[in-house]
Amino acid sequence: MDKNLIRFAALDFVDDDKVRGYHYWYICEFDAEKGDKAVAPLGRHNNLQTGIVKEIRYADEFEAPFPVHMIKYIKKIIKSTEANNVQNS
Repeated sequence: MDKNLIRFAALDFVDDDKVRGYHYWYICEFDAEKGDKAVAPLGRHNNLQTGIVKEIRYADEFEAPFPVHMIKYIKKIIKSTEANNVQNS
């Protein structure tokens, strides 16, 4: 893969009734895949919320799914296998 490409992740914040069903694009500096949970800032107050990764896309800044100068960063990834282990404990 081209090292100049940026990893973008589309998150759905399923626990928030106001934004459930919408996909919000973030830059993801972690090894994430579809189905993982992600902690990211949401809204103008940048409150951290947990969402589900719905799509991963690699692109340069000119083909980004959202203007790069406006996009936020994912703060943490919770791998889907980790989430399953916590639920099964």
